[in-house]
Amino acid sequence: MKAHEMTVHTRTSPQAPTHDELVSVLICNYNYERFVGEAISSALNIDWPHVEVIVVDDGSTDQSRSIIESFAPRGVKGIFQTNRGQASAAEEGYRISQGKWIMFLDADDVVHPSLIREAQAVMRPGWSSIQFQMRLIDESGRFLGSVFPKYRKNTTPEKIRRSLTTTASYPTPPTSGNLLSREFLDKIFPLQQGMDIAIDSYFLATAPLLGDVITVSKPLVSYRIHGKNHGAQLTLDVARIALDLRRHIVRTAYGANLAREFGVDIAPDRWRYGFYNLAMRIASLRLARKTHPIQDDTVKNCLRDGLIAFFNPQGLTPLRHVAMSFWLACVAVAPKRIARVLISWRFAPTSRPKLVQRTIQSA
Repeated sequence: MKAHEMTVHTRTSPQAPTHDELVSVLICNYNYERFVGEAISSALNIDWPHVEVIVVDDGSTDQSRSIIESFAPRGVKGIFQTNRGQASAAEEGYRISQGKWIMFLDADDVVHPSLIREAQAVMRPGWSSIQFQMRLIDESGRFLGSVFPKYRKNTTPEKIRRSLTTTASYPTPPTSGNLLSREFLDKIFPLQQGMDIAIDSYFLATAPLLGDVITVSKPLVSYRIHGKNHGAQLTLDVARIALDLRRHIVRTAYGANLAREFGVDIAPDRWRYGFYNLAMRIASLRLARKTHPIQDDTVKNCLRDGLIAFFNPQGLTPLRHVAMSFWLACVAVAPKRIARVLISWRFAPTSRPKLVQRTIQSA
């Protein structure tokens, strides 16, 4: 069956209230001695009676191990493996976890104490993921004045599913901003080896297809920008944009293939019409055409696909649809020097002038 024909639950009341469910917080760490202690402490401070904290250290060469082991008296389980990448570390943590609800917390992020209670309040049968907003903080933990993603008030699991099936895109936070059900995760574990190094590539591409993604418009996780993130950029890095574009294309195909195993048929090339992928495509074409990862792609192709994207809901406000289309057009025709500035504003949030930042937040 097609994805938009999936049987979904319309019940909006939560599951029978219970505080007996075990929550597993899985922290994957690699050389984050500066931050991992704060991440562990935030997980231990979650306001929920049953939380297990598992930290998988992926072959760190700094002092991470001693920091992780210092939390052992508080019940934190430490696993130490040779370096195999975040997805491998997450899989190892998941293998030994026992929780019915799972959170993959990045070692440089911080979770708010009320996150699980906020999630429990909106749960309904068939949920796969509950997603939150995130606060941007700097290396020292100072709030940078920005909260993301920008969810619409009428965001529903059905609209998220339709957006993903038509554009391979929907407003969603990275790894730490999601609480996941084991019932869903058991469908994607064991992971397809080599698909991606990041664990969120596996579940963001599939959660709306194999269940309901429920949205909570509250910033309950702090996302730290410090220059070594796998996601957000502190300064513009064009090579990383091209790498992320490749990853998005691969994970879109992965999502389509896995969904097909469960009887859900979607197009593997729908990534062409997502605004985020379009932004990466045109940035790569304008600033690094020789290393662009899509053969025979052109700026003209991006503008054509952008026109199609404009008429496909992606969980954005009408104003943001207009703004993204206008940005694409400006980057396409602007002199390279100006295009670089516009691209930097898009991919390196800290480079934005305050006026631009306020405008984006209000859109």
